[in-house]
Amino acid sequence: MKVLSILIRAGTCVCLGGALAGCYTSTPQWDSQFGNAVTEATARQTLNPDASQDQAPVMGIDGVSAKHAIDQYQKSFVHPQQDANAFTIGVGGASAGSR
Repeated sequence: MKVLSILIRAGTCVCLGGALAGCYTSTPQWDSQFGNAVTEATARQTLNPDASQDQAPVMGIDGVSAKHAIDQYQKSFVHPQQDANAFTIGVGGASAGSR
């Protein structure tokens, strides 16, 4: 009987503690910092934050090569490359690897 009353008392304390934990107001401290981590991570990934103010031409690729690269990129969405079926690779037919 003594063990039962101890278990009931412990269960009541756990339930009461869990119910009171929902009333704890700590979120204003956390809400004031909300989003700072993402903002800081984004800022650290920016190589040159003043790049939009720079009027010098970009060095590295000529216009013809850049246009060809963009055209190939756009074409890849019109006719996407079909992936080979994993179950039929090397099955049937002559291939360079099978002898």
